Amino acid sequence: MTAQILKRIKAIAWKEFVQIRRDPRSLGLALGIPVFLLLIFGYGLSLDIDHVRTLVWNQDASSQLSQNFLLNFSNSKYFKIVGYTDNYREITHAIDKGDVMLALIIPKDFSHFLESGKTAPLQLIVDGSDANTAMIAMGYVRSVVGSYNINLVASALKQAGKAPLPSFDARPRIWFNMGLTSTWFIVPGVMAMILMIIAALLTSICIAREWERGTMEQLISTPVKGPELIIGKFIPYFAIGFFDLSIGLIMARFLFNVPFRGSYILLFILSAFFLTGALSQGIYISVVARSQLMASQMAALTTMLPTLLLSGFIYPIFNMPKFVQAITYFIPARYYIVVLRELFLKGGGIRVLWDEAVFLFIFAILMLGLAMKRFHKRVA
Repeated sequence: MTAQILKRIKAIAWKEFVQIRRDPRSLGLALGIPVFLLLIFGYGLSLDIDHVRTLVWNQDASSQLSQNFLLNFSNSKYFKIVGYTDNYREITHAIDKGDVMLALIIPKDFSHFLESGKTAPLQLIVDGSDANTAMIAMGYVRSVVGSYNINLVASALKQAGKAPLPSFDARPRIWFNMGLTSTWFIVPGVMAMILMIIAALLTSICIAREWERGTMEQLISTPVKGPELIIGKFIPYFAIGFFDLSIGLIMARFLFNVPFRGSYILLFILSAFFLTGALSQGIYISVVARSQLMASQMAALTTMLPTLLLSGFIYPIFNMPKFVQAITYFIPARYYIVVLRELFLKGGGIRVLWDEAVFLFIFAILMLGLAMKRFHKRVA
């Protein structure tokens, strides 16, 4: 009896191995998902914030004291000085574009204050649209300031008659999110996540469902052409996506009190690009998979997980390793989250969001074209 049970188990197991071998996509998912997640979680994600992109305006550049002070930032792994400027206009532009998160402004009398034993002011301008990262970055600045003050005091004590003791005071200004309210940062990212889930996961099974139910043969026998079928599948989900966008916008404004400082027209236009690309990607997955289970797995792997982990929704992209940062350029949600946060918190226009608009438009055209080209009105 036991021998017969073992024989049947062996036969079923062998059959399953053969089935997996004959389906390379399932085998690829079975092997690829664990490797992908291990790489992302093991190397790509970190709760530590470092290499904060910083712009410096040193109005006292001729003094050695200001140069010595800046060495504390350039020699720290927590900061990355990406450039120097001599006006507020460049600072405003760099923060609006998201090129820097922190601007450090040293006044022209910096060395004079320190040499006369007075407290020297130091201005910080922080992009508060990412409240959590902004708070951590300001904590790093306070640490550098505190260490430098200690060194100044120690140096002054060595000099007889040096009184009062020199020091300086960092005076931060928070732009776009003065209260560093984390909800203002999270809600736009959640809206992008919702649209991606609705777009990709729902449409990823719409064609596969027809094949599994046997109704695709009936559709093939009708005069409806392939592109017409794709567009017909596309329209209902596009309407659902815009409905969800509208609900999210209303909740963000009136439930979570997130300010909206940009253009509603620009928001809906760029959202249409994003929705078109995401819906078309889901339909393309559905056409390729022909199985609802396979389609949902592929959609989760290629849309939901990258949006959650690699779009900048939760983890700052600049804090990821270089090879992971390169991958994020192929994640559409990365650009759409920038659009949402820019329009909600910063009030930027198309001049600031031009790069994101171009990418989202290309993404929409490319995925829609691939979905239409891949679908054929034939059984095999």
